[in-house]
Amino acid sequence: MGLRFDVNLSILFTERPLLERPAAAAKAGFSAVELWWPFPDPVPSDKDLTALRRALENAGTQLVSLNFDAGDMASGWRGLVSLPDQADRFKANIPVAAGFARDTGCRVLNALYGNRIEGVDPATQDEAAMENLALAAEAADQVGTAVVVEALNSHENPHYPLTSSAAAMAVVDGLRSRGIRNVALLCDVYHLARMDEDPVAVVRRYGDRIAHVQIADVPGRHQPGTGVIDFPSLFSELSRIGYQGCVGCEYRPLGPSAESFAWLERAPTLPSPVHGGGEEQELPSSRREGRTT
Repeated sequence: MGLRFDVNLSILFTERPLLERPAAAAKAGFSAVELWWPFPDPVPSDKDLTALRRALENAGTQLVSLNFDAGDMASGWRGLVSLPDQADRFKANIPVAAGFARDTGCRVLNALYGNRIEGVDPATQDEAAMENLALAAEAADQVGTAVVVEALNSHENPHYPLTSSAAAMAVVDGLRSRGIRNVALLCDVYHLARMDEDPVAVVRRYGDRIAHVQIADVPGRHQPGTGVIDFPSLFSELSRIGYQGCVGCEYRPLGPSAESFAWLERAPTLPSPVHGGGEEQELPSSRREGRTT
């Protein structure tokens, strides 16, 4: 069984308007895509939601991962989950994101934890996060979806508190200890490697609790092969443990997006990729057809 790769339409194919990106991904050979929250507001109009869903459907692309509203990312926001003063905004977004996941068959919802706030007790923020994540997981469970938590690197995200796989897993395990089972780790290889963690070791340690993987090379956050990460070893380890999810291409391409996928063909330990499709199978909730090696 080969690994399946999806493409993140919030960071790739940005040469095109959002609604044209699913078709561009399909033309490049991908049948699976993912997105950061693609709207400026937590509760967009039904018209905007329908337009995006139809763009995905018309392109024949499956949405495999979607972020909850994370605030104004361009100005430095990194999620709402642990922000007490943004609880209403996050709670308003929960049913919208879960409903869109239901309507598109998406099985992973990513909840960015949020930055530390000066003057607010970190314990207060962590309590807010657990409450909000529990609410998100409950809504996600009703539509057959997992909620994932990820670590970010402190070089680019100096106020984000989860900066290691262990810190992110502590949140996941804390929720699971409360009986919440549909929570897992998002293994973002770029952020972990920027914090000097070995992605292969992370996969080996937490593989049974990883619901989604995202990749970009270090240090530039470009496509594999432009930096120092040993991706063949990473892909081999994911295959060895029987990883069932998609591997999200979440990198800033050097050059045009459509020309940034040559690494898939020349990955030395992997056979050449095929473009989705193939024999239909019963798949676990976190697994969808993408571009396959």
